[in-house]
Amino acid sequence: MRNFFEFEKLGTNYRREIIAGITTFLAMAYVLAVNPFILSGADLPADVKSHYPPFESVFTATALAAAIGTLVMAFVGRLPIGQAPGMGLNAFFTYTAVLTMGVPWQQALAGVFVSCTIFLILTLTGVREAIINSIPSGLKYATSAGIGLFVAFLGLKNAGIIVSNPATIVSLSHLSWHEGMKPEEILAAKQALLAIFGLVVTAILMARKFNAAIFIGMVVTAVVGMICGLVNVPTSIVSAPPSIAPTFGAAFQFLSDPSVMFSGHMLIVIFTFLFVDFFDATGTLLGVASQAGLLKDGKLPRAGKALASDAIAGMAGAILGTSTTTSYVESTAGVAAGGRSGFTAIVIGICFLLSLFFSPVLSVVTSAVTAPALIIVGVLMVSHMTKIAWDQMEEALPAFLTIIMMPLTFSIASGIAAGFIVYPITKVFKGQAKEVHPIMYVLFFVFLVYFIWLRE
Repeated sequence: MRNFFEFEKLGTNYRREIIAGITTFLAMAYVLAVNPFILSGADLPADVKSHYPPFESVFTATALAAAIGTLVMAFVGRLPIGQAPGMGLNAFFTYTAVLTMGVPWQQALAGVFVSCTIFLILTLTGVREAIINSIPSGLKYATSAGIGLFVAFLGLKNAGIIVSNPATIVSLSHLSWHEGMKPEEILAAKQALLAIFGLVVTAILMARKFNAAIFIGMVVTAVVGMICGLVNVPTSIVSAPPSIAPTFGAAFQFLSDPSVMFSGHMLIVIFTFLFVDFFDATGTLLGVASQAGLLKDGKLPRAGKALASDAIAGMAGAILGTSTTTSYVESTAGVAAGGRSGFTAIVIGICFLLSLFFSPVLSVVTSAVTAPALIIVGVLMVSHMTKIAWDQMEEALPAFLTIIMMPLTFSIASGIAAGFIVYPITKVFKGQAKEVHPIMYVLFFVFLVYFIWLRE
């Protein structure tokens, strides 16, 4: 095992790798609660929520997908990187594909499977580099930042901090209560205050450089919520893993029907899953590897295998019943703790398998508990805006529209489409038409058709 993972070459040992694996798992553990919460539509009305997969099944799918994906990364990519269903992609799955476009969740899972299959083919054939180079960096950063705003907005909305207002569209909710208020209004105010408390705690932990800040913040929020009677106390701690039967293989009922899988809406769904995962995975792998000192001449050894591991993890997750599984930037926490090899990923995978037996604890997961995690994740993703050339209007306008349209239209796909349509136009009229890659012109017409068709 030591020779396979090149311990001597990387200057590491079992103790360091185990500590790094546990550290990364704790930094990622919030996904076990947040992903089922989002994919099951837990924050939606009961009649709408019935169109989503059961929370318990998605929890099992999440833990298994994370374990399988991370173990594949351990043995194939041999990198200290954990994998789990991606934040942002799960929001697109629930709020855009299913809620807005009306795509059945089983069909959306099929879309995830197809997108990851395409990702795998592009990786194995080497086409990946051509596509990455065709899309300007400004739009790549804008997509990440826009998803960050979208995710943060979800957190604020789910916690009841931001509410609808007929006069101003949205507004700040009531954060106090008085005798004349309805019981549900008082409860909503208390839940919002609990979420704000959790956000402050998490922010302090992040500022103090705690590796598992998001996870610890959720735990502290849940405990305070239980003390205040705002969160249910779990009746048990350990139990058998919930059944995965409702979600396992659900995607296959649509994969055999090309007329359904390649309809207008599904093409947009597939492309969005592919696009976001494509660049998120590439950026995460390079970032984590760079921090670990694993890059050689600016390139990642076994990059093809690492990206193939990411694609295989996504395909496995779709079969199990969760949105796209991808590499997690929280892996940097483990790298900071000394992780350098794939053995770190083995430890992470084992931790996710063990978490299957602690599902009763998830009864404490409420909107107030998950909201701080969503907002903080949003902050981390929005930081990519600093890399956009804001002093160049032909770059700034497409990027800005990509970012702002996601939360305002409540659609990640619409944000991506807006940016990809405006970018070629601004470049052409700037006299820089030759600087636009031909693939971008193709995507211009694809998204133009998408917008026209969506309005119908």
